[in-house]
Amino acid sequence: MLFYKKLQKYCGILFFLAGLLLCSNSFAQRTGIITGTVLDKNTQEALPGVTIKIENTTTGTLTDTEGLFRLENVPTGSINLVASFVGYKTETRYNLVVTSGNILTVKIELLEEVSQLDEVVVTFNRSISVASTQTPLSIQSLSTEEIKSNPGGNFDISRVIQSLPGVGGTTGGGGFRNDIVIRGGAPNENVYYLDGVEIPVINHFSTQGSAGGPTGMLNVSFIEDVTLTTSSFDARYDNAMASVLQFKQRDGNKERFQGNFRLSGTEAALTLEGPVGKKTSYLVSARRSYLQFLFALIDLPIRPNYWDFQYKVTHKLNTKTTLTAIGVGAIDEFSFGVPRESSPSKEYVLRATPSIEQWNYTTGFILKRLIPKGFWDIALSRNDFNNSIDRFEDGKEEESGRILKIRSREAENKLRFNLTKNTGAWKHQFGLAAQYVQFTNDTYNRILKVIRDSSGNLIQPALEVNFSTAINFARFGVYYQTSRAFLSDKLRFSAGIRTDMNTFTDKGMNPLEAISPRVALSYSLSTTLNANLSVGQYYKMPIYTVLGYQDSSGSFANKNSRYMQSTHYTGGFEWIPRASTRFTMEGFYKDYRRYPVSVRDGISLANLGGDFSVVGNEAVTPNGRGRAYGFEFFAQQKLTKGTFAVFSYTFVRSEFTGTDTEKFIASAWDSRHLVSALFGQKLGKGWELGLKYRFAGGAPFTPFDLAASQRNYATFGVGILDNSRLNAERLGSFNQLDFRIDKKWNFKRATFDLFLDITNFSAPFTNNPAFPQYTFERNADNSGFATNDGQPLSADGSNAIPLILDDEADTLIPTIGFIIEF
Repeated sequence: MLFYKKLQKYCGILFFLAGLLLCSNSFAQRTGIITGTVLDKNTQEALPGVTIKIENTTTGTLTDTEGLFRLENVPTGSINLVASFVGYKTETRYNLVVTSGNILTVKIELLEEVSQLDEVVVTFNRSISVASTQTPLSIQSLSTEEIKSNPGGNFDISRVIQSLPGVGGTTGGGGFRNDIVIRGGAPNENVYYLDGVEIPVINHFSTQGSAGGPTGMLNVSFIEDVTLTTSSFDARYDNAMASVLQFKQRDGNKERFQGNFRLSGTEAALTLEGPVGKKTSYLVSARRSYLQFLFALIDLPIRPNYWDFQYKVTHKLNTKTTLTAIGVGAIDEFSFGVPRESSPSKEYVLRATPSIEQWNYTTGFILKRLIPKGFWDIALSRNDFNNSIDRFEDGKEEESGRILKIRSREAENKLRFNLTKNTGAWKHQFGLAAQYVQFTNDTYNRILKVIRDSSGNLIQPALEVNFSTAINFARFGVYYQTSRAFLSDKLRFSAGIRTDMNTFTDKGMNPLEAISPRVALSYSLSTTLNANLSVGQYYKMPIYTVLGYQDSSGSFANKNSRYMQSTHYTGGFEWIPRASTRFTMEGFYKDYRRYPVSVRDGISLANLGGDFSVVGNEAVTPNGRGRAYGFEFFAQQKLTKGTFAVFSYTFVRSEFTGTDTEKFIASAWDSRHLVSALFGQKLGKGWELGLKYRFAGGAPFTPFDLAASQRNYATFGVGILDNSRLNAERLGSFNQLDFRIDKKWNFKRATFDLFLDITNFSAPFTNNPAFPQYTFERNADNSGFATNDGQPLSADGSNAIPLILDDEADTLIPTIGFIIEF
């Protein structure tokens, strides 16, 4: 009740502020400015003379000789911008928000029409589709406005992506982690690229060896669009088995200094941008977390605290050459506070969750040069991830009670070269990659303690992992891809191949070890309906925590590891009945080979990565198999008459083997059914309403070994799983409804956006079960554990009173905040 009274108080403040600002509405300025560039998508050359028009208006202009355009006195609000040019396919940019506070900068790429000589081409606007000849299916895109206005997204790109088809997450913890689970694959099967530079870490408090965390670290103010590919991968991308996420950043404003400041219940963020001379622009931001205060407010014992920083500098050396510098980094601290009201679940969190200190960064330079009928680029980058984790008995930081200590660092220095060249109707892509890896890891992990009975007989031997390692090695890759359209663009064909090598594993320098072919076909059954098919074999190098593990003799136990393999078979249809409406239906089958299996537990590492631990740090065998298959349906309505909507349904089965390579068991990501629905309405006068609903079938989980849990809980603070019954039980289904409302006021050279975003708005009406938690009952004054004989807790826990917590993971989280553009 206390929480909901505070929510009512904050809602009252919200409406009070709204009333004050409504009184000043008569002073509002109603126009803004749009600037932009139009390029040829294949050659990146500027296109002069392109018609730029605001949809359903007479407002428009033409691009100049450098492909630039400018629209002034544009009424504030949401618009669709249309670019058309003779010989090119029409492109529409939907749901662009014009404000008086910031100049809106847009980059548009047009694709040349394919036609026979003297043939009259009837153009149908398919710009809602993000498919290409190279990737004709299994691809989706999000614009910056779709990310900003996503209910429950809290400007978090990683969270918003979970609304797309085929994308699930870790639901047993309430849905508050950003694990990206694509079509039944593990979170570490995804790769992430920022302006062509790979970024291994995109979340704060990232799980090492995986990629998830509770909140994303990329600033949405930098993002132009996000593209998610879940199969039919472009050959330039290595290490992808489930998806490729490409984050494209916009350039800083080239005309004037401007920025925005965002304040909410979870964070404060400042973004600045502007020109430096005539050839250079910049974007820079810093963000500070206030999650620790929010969690203290709702009396959760965890206190996550973080900073992140991001920048982009673009310098045009000449008309053909551009140099770009980018960077993103974070500082994270995960600590604990004493709750005002104790409970068994809060005590469990304090005992079971490790403290974490992390920092990471990625920085890089991209040199891009236009050449006749193509372009090339070189990217030089470095990423560094430092991870420190500690856990102690009873949560007391005493060295004698240490359970876990990890001091690990991963650094990669990368050089990538890509060439795109068009020769006649063919498009060719070629590239080389090289990187130098430095990995250090000092790990101590007490897995089991020694337990003896009253007669001194051994009941349970100790099991510990204790090693220190440092490895340095090189990685290489090369690829080629070609594509072409036939039959007046009705049939489109693409084929590619790549191979990757490394100097560490036993077979790493064999170029045939990870030879990766792929082919894709697309055929237009009509102007509105395409049939698509792709087959590809993709590889991923084992994670560094696996490669760096050393056994008791000091030998690298996993040098025999091989590149993990996943073969995709995907087919489907795309139907675009109108320029703003899109439907897709796809079926997929993924066959996994060479997946690492834990020697100690006999389970596939594909099941791991959904918590705040570390994946790896143990001996594995590279013999695991897996399969994930299903189908997905997607419907999208872009902004039309003030309304936009998205709906997706995915059915997916995900199964992996352990030591027994013939026995397939449901993986931790086998949610079976995924549903997502998003609705947005522009209400006029600066008001906007959004609703989002997510459903996931019950997640599998492994029950506890009750005897082992009772013996070990007093030391480790967690139950011991019975891996002989791996994922034998399931939670109930996950349901979540999010709500968001915005109101914008535009003034002279400033915009004020007030918003209320409620994550899990449906919490009072739904029951989302959490993963069970094993603990002991506590005594009445909460000073210790209760026992069945009234005596102090015995070392082996035999007189404890076991308790399984089946807490619901429903927490309603309101965020009231504002954004000021200036």
